[in-house]
Amino acid sequence: MRSLLVFSTVTFSAMLLLIFGLAAASYPRLAVTLADEPANKNEVKIDNFNFAPATLTVPAGTRITWVNRDDVPHNVISTDKKFASPVLDTDEQFSYEFKDPGTYLYYCSIHPKMTGKVVVQ
Repeated sequence: MRSLLVFSTVTFSAMLLLIFGLAAASYPRLAVTLADEPANKNEVKIDNFNFAPATLTVPAGTRITWVNRDDVPHNVISTDKKFASPVLDTDEQFSYEFKDPGTYLYYCSIHPKMTGKVVVQ
């Protein structure tokens, strides 16, 4: 009976250490995620195979910057061929100034399901 009590206590303690260890390990990731929010309203973050925000509305003359926060390369290509970035590795960025009003659709040619839109007023 005593060995069962010791086994149960050790098992319970190990489970608590595992739970608290996982919680502590995920905390820094949460801090990094919050810090990776766009630095300004004219920035599009590329992360987790998405453009965020997916739609951005700006006045004419605004410079938009795309920043790749993903672990894999991406690019930014307009469907009307007005702009195209090189392949962006992690933390690399690309900027384009939108001088004329209109709706500009774009995508990642490496991952074509990734799409976004800039509306220039």
